[in-house]
Amino acid sequence: MEQHLNRIELKGRVGTIRTNEVNGTKVANFSVITEHMYKARDGQVISEATWFNVTLWDGKDTPDISRLTKGMPIHVIGRMRTSKYTSAEGVEKTFYEVMASKVRFLDAEQPDNF
Repeated sequence: MEQHLNRIELKGRVGTIRTNEVNGTKVANFSVITEHMYKARDGQVISEATWFNVTLWDGKDTPDISRLTKGMPIHVIGRMRTSKYTSAEGVEKTFYEVMASKVRFLDAEQPDNF
């Protein structure tokens, strides 16, 4: 049987945060910004920032969602999911989000391994 893999790993900083409760379970929808630095051919250092939408459901292996704060360093492991919807203007749009399975709030005193 053929194996498929859908895994994404992010290390960055938290942006906007929205928390809700669905059927008695807390869920956090937040953004994470990552930065990739590289040198262009002319030697100039280029910084490329990318924003990701992340969904984290509260569970036994997740950190306390209420501790999530804007700007905090974070490490996320999960899978990428796409959803399609039609906007109010009738335009079909695609939404990409990371469904987090493991999250670690990074701290200078805490090792960064799962």
